[in-house]
Amino acid sequence: EQWDAIPLNAKLQIVAFVGFLEFYSEIAGTHYMKGGVPGKYPSFAETGFDAVMPVDLYDPAGLWGDMSAEKSKRGLAVEINNGRAAMLGIFGF
Repeated sequence: EQWDAIPLNAKLQIVAFVGFLEFYSEIAGTHYMKGGVPGKYPSFAETGFDAVMPVDLYDPAGLWGDMSAEKSKRGLAVEINNGRAAMLGIFGF
């Protein structure tokens, strides 16, 4: 029901963005079936793609580059818990 409520242009944006991520992960890193880490996308600066795309996938505005390891670990735990809460919320509907 939710997918049907999304306008066609929004669906095309979603599919195009996911397709870009799949394409980028194939050309930029090691495939997960060959020892790569699933969901890990290398920085655009590492692959030379920063000449085409001025922002990066993670922290495009450069706000979190100086984050301490402790704060980063806490942020990761918070993000995982938020994802779990979102999955439980989806089950409620």
